[in-house]
Amino acid sequence: MSARGNNEGIGNWIVTGMGLGLMRPAPGTWGSLPPVALAMLLAFARTDGRTIDMALAAMGLVFGIGCLVWGEMAERRYGKKDPGAVVADEVAGQSLALMWLPWSTNSARIIATCAIAFFAFRVFDIIKPPPARGWQRFPGGLGILIDDLVAGFYALVATQLIVRALWG
Repeated sequence: MSARGNNEGIGNWIVTGMGLGLMRPAPGTWGSLPPVALAMLLAFARTDGRTIDMALAAMGLVFGIGCLVWGEMAERRYGKKDPGAVVADEVAGQSLALMWLPWSTNSARIIATCAIAFFAFRVFDIIKPPPARGWQRFPGGLGILIDDLVAGFYALVATQLIVRALWG
């Protein structure tokens, strides 16, 4: 196998969110799950909030950069702009939505916090409020990624407001 072939294989593995983007139905929903699982696992392990944030930031950066690097390759491979199989953008956006939360040691609150962040991100990712929808016009990986980062930011704000209102 050539170096280029191996590079594209790794790139496809990253842009499809470790293959989750190939799952049906709703590949974007599947692709949103890894950051939620990571945050939940770390919170249940009583990991401090700063470490959870660093782990989510690392996950978001890996998949966000992967989207930028291999997004254009994925568009060629799947034959369309922002193909459904590409979910690295959802991993990055969902990671952002879970940042800086007041993590609890209460299991029900951990589950509820993760669920709130998950559903907030999915709603904002689907409706794509301004400026998210307009920024999709950017070429390649940037166009794939940027609307999900905007959705992740909106979900972060909504999640912070809801969680802090519920539990102080």
